Amino acid sequence: MDDLNHALEVSPETALQFTLTRSNSTDDKQSDGTARCIMTLTHPGGENYLKFKVKTTQPRRYLVRPNQGIVAPGTSEQVNIVLVEKDKQMLLQSFDRLGQSALDHSKDKFLVQSCIVDDSFAKSYVIQKKKLNDSGSAESAKAGKELAESLTSLWSAANSGEDTQIYNKKLQVRHVVAPSLSDKNGAGATSKSGSGSGNAQLLSDKTSLENMKPEQMFMEISSLRRKYDELVTFSVNLTAERDILNNTLEQTKRELNREIAKKGQKDKNGAGAGGSSDGDIAVASKGKGGIGFLAFLFMMVVVFLVAVKLSLMGKVEFLLDAPVVGDFMKMEL
Repeated sequence: MDDLNHALEVSPETALQFTLTRSNSTDDKQSDGTARCIMTLTHPGGENYLKFKVKTTQPRRYLVRPNQGIVAPGTSEQVNIVLVEKDKQMLLQSFDRLGQSALDHSKDKFLVQSCIVDDSFAKSYVIQKKKLNDSGSAESAKAGKELAESLTSLWSAANSGEDTQIYNKKLQVRHVVAPSLSDKNGAGATSKSGSGSGNAQLLSDKTSLENMKPEQMFMEISSLRRKYDELVTFSVNLTAERDILNNTLEQTKRELNREIAKKGQKDKNGAGAGGSSDGDIAVASKGKGGIGFLAFLFMMVVVFLVAVKLSLMGKVEFLLDAPVVGDFMKMEL
């Protein structure tokens, strides 16, 4: 960053961490329960004064004081960032429902801008700012408001100008939940239960927990909570797959029963149709046989009448040459 004489050094460099505490938190004795983070802006060196401006994607969630100012060469400025209590409680509720995974994907971001400011304005600003901090009168408050407005005007001009070099530093936001006293007491009570080897194992666990730092205990609890959430999700998915398989099996059974019933009805109808066809064939055959017998009788009568007629006419000599009839007639003669 040596070549960027207009860039302030920002600490922390990559992410701002806000620790969310409860009313029974172990850190209550050390803080007022407010989730806050302190960002330090340090002048990189040189003779130019640098002005800064802090922006966030969630201006209603975070209070930034000061959100803009001027840093003199060789000095640093601290920016106090406070998480609003309402949003803090909302994040705690999300943590209670889903665990640390609900807070690990925060989309909140901060942007720190810095650039060179005119020396005359910078020196005047620093002197007036010091006077305002020393006195707390109404006139001083009014003067401070005018001072802030003048600095805002400078930032508007810098953002619209093409020649002004502005350094932008982006920071992510991380939220963590401090362990509570109830969790610690619960771990102590668990370590005292059991007997024999179980007691020894639990006492060993208690000793390891007591040696852990709050951050380590928090990570351990977060890991267990995450595993529990994964197990619950797996159980829900497994139950859903079981229900789907049961429904599929029942539907397959119903379709199979319908196919079996349809096939049985078709076979029954085919058997009835086959019996009627055989009967019709038998009747047709019988009728055909009867018609042939009557035709034979009719032909015999006709032949008899023709023979009688011929005999009366004396024209039956040709029958004497017939193989069977001729022999029969010769015997008669």
